[in-house]
This record gives sequence, structure tokens and C-alpha cells, in this order.
Amino acid sequence: MSPKEHERAERHPVGDDWNFPFEAELHAIAPALHEAQNGWLSQIDSLRAPDRKTHELIRMVCTVILRNAPGITRHAMLAAEVGATWEEIAGSIVLTEPAFGLLNAVEALPAARRGWERGRRKGSDGKPDGKPGGKPGGKPGGKPGGKTSGA
Repeated sequence: MSPKEHERAERHPVGDDWNFPFEAELHAIAPALHEAQNGWLSQIDSLRAPDRKTHELIRMVCTVILRNAPGITRHAMLAAEVGATWEEIAGSIVLTEPAFGLLNAVEALPAARRGWERGRRKGSDGKPDGKPGGKPGGKPGGKPGGKTSGA
């Protein structure tokens, strides 16, 4: 990455404009690809079935299979925001054991618990973690200004 591209990426760190660490780098290198990917992934949210809670549980289970702790946390949080109980989160993870092993499931539980607790706290004022001015959390990959990216 050129110094100019690196500087541009640093202006958009995770937590400011991007939801995922890779986004600033990808946008600096290939902004049109990044925008096209965001548009394509945002269409996942337009599916009418399954319901939103099941949608997030499925996406969480996919991240368990990939052993992607940040994705597990994120999708457990989003599932909790739409009413998933801890039993539904943990049960969904345990269902991965026969095909993907005990270790994947056991390692996923702490990340899922952190996400579920964060999502559960959101309900008090509509903001993630109950903090005023929090980022939108209703859509996976929600970026200020309506941009999205998947996990």
C-alpha cells in the first residue's frame, strides 16, 4: 500500500466509519469494490424469511464454524437485540458440535456470551451498550450513512 493509501486508510479507522478492521484497507485499495461488496451484502437484510432472530443465529453459527470470534460476538449481539435468549445462542452453538467438533463450540461460548450481554443491554435506550450516541446495531455491518458490510 502506498503512503497516500495508508494515510487515507488511517483516516477511517474501525470505530469511526468502519465496522470491520479490513474495511479501511480495502476501501483505500479498491473503493469501488468495497462499495459494490457493501451493496451486495446489504441485500441479505432484505430477505423476508427466516425472521431476523433466526437470520442472526444462522450467521452466528457460520462464524462459529469459521472460528471467527469477532463475528461470533457481533452476531450474538445482533441476535440478542432482536430477542434471542442465552439458551438460544448457546443451543445454536452446541448444534455445531457433531459436524465441527467440541472445541469450536467451547471456544465460541465466551465470545457469544460477550455479544449476547452487549445486545441485551442495548434494549434500555436503543443504543449499543446503553451509551448515548452509539452506532446503529440493527443491521449487520451497519455503517453510518447506510453503508453495510458483512461478517
